[in-house]
Amino acid sequence: MSRERLTITSFVVLGLIALRGPSTSYDLKRASGHSIGYFWPFPHAQLYSEPRKLAEAGLLTVEEETNGRRRQTFSITEEGREALAEWLNQPIRDPMQIRDVAELKLFFSELMDADTERRLAADQIAQHTTRLAEYRSIQERFGDRADVSSRMVPLDLGIALTEAALAFWVDLAERLDAED
Repeated sequence: MSRERLTITSFVVLGLIALRGPSTSYDLKRASGHSIGYFWPFPHAQLYSEPRKLAEAGLLTVEEETNGRRRQTFSITEEGREALAEWLNQPIRDPMQIRDVAELKLFFSELMDADTERRLAADQIAQHTTRLAEYRSIQERFGDRADVSSRMVPLDLGIALTEAALAFWVDLAERLDAED
């Protein structure tokens, strides 16, 4: 695997191991579920296959237990750190992408009856309210910790985006109710 063939998932794995230290694929799955999984969803099965590919490419080392479950623990190499640093330094030219199924369904709203559209808005209000409460809970628990302060910055963006989405769906629900 050459550096040109590295994927976003490759950099997720490299970055998580660089932050966490030596990790098994299961450790990576748990860590992503409590952090980047909130804003970068991807199939977690990739966290089991990608570290092996990165180890074959010399970007990670692997230490395998000799007995028991034979867990593999991966560590980042200097070459892995260099590849990660290179990627982090690359400018981003692509526009922000948000893949929101509710927004996609809303595009087709003229094919819905009024009750379906109202239900969509109500469901989104509930979902965004729950997510906002979850984000604020994370902020309360970890906001004062200096050791993770830089990792908390994306949470501010997540809160802002969730507040904006919630405001949008509340406004839409109010407009739909006013139409009745």
